[in-house]
Amino acid sequence: MAGNSHKILLVDDEPDILEFLKYSLEKEKYSVTIADNGADAIKLALANIPDLILLDVMMPDMDGMETCTRMRERKELSNTIIAFLTARGEDYSQIAGFSAGADDYITKPIKPKVLISRIKALLRRNASPNDSATVLQANGSLKIDKERYIVIKKGKELSLPKKEFELLTLLVSKPGKVFTRDVILSEIWGHDIVVGNRTIDVHIRKLREKIGDDLIQTVKGVGYKFIGAEAA
Repeated sequence: MAGNSHKILLVDDEPDILEFLKYSLEKEKYSVTIADNGADAIKLALANIPDLILLDVMMPDMDGMETCTRMRERKELSNTIIAFLTARGEDYSQIAGFSAGADDYITKPIKPKVLISRIKALLRRNASPNDSATVLQANGSLKIDKERYIVIKKGKELSLPKKEFELLTLLVSKPGKVFTRDVILSEIWGHDIVVGNRTIDVHIRKLREKIGDDLIQTVKGVGYKFIGAEAA
């Protein structure tokens, strides 16, 4: 069955929700670990390196935002998918969640079949192999190593969240080509996952902060293209 080899970490401070989610996922043969607070979640994630983390937003002491941010600071978890779980009516911005490094945003309560479908879609996108060379030389100062999942700028390794890495790799794969928003959403997030256009903007902004403003150009009303420092 499709879930046999995948490990999932559930993080929520409500025991009933943890029990419900754990039961639903284990029925699909996923290997499930649970935590009821952010600090324990980080420890468990580093000990087990899950394929996917379902992370509640509103938790005492360390909320989901801070927990996600800290997880994304750890290179060991760079390939782990993080999806926020949030209750309807929470005054919480999806953009803030994606800014913290989340890959998806799921509203609860959610029907088990819908949840499983979302999880399968996330894991399927995560497993999609990249084609072409394993190393992309973007320009004289930027190199992307797809096999090691790192970006090297002027000899320094940059640790990027998975979606930022995939977005940069897509743009660099064809320098000068304008990638439309629809193409980016399809290639990076897939048709099974619903995210807004502002999600792309957030990831582009964070990429620019890390690799420089002059490498990615906005084509107003269309999308983005990688131009390289020499062409800027």
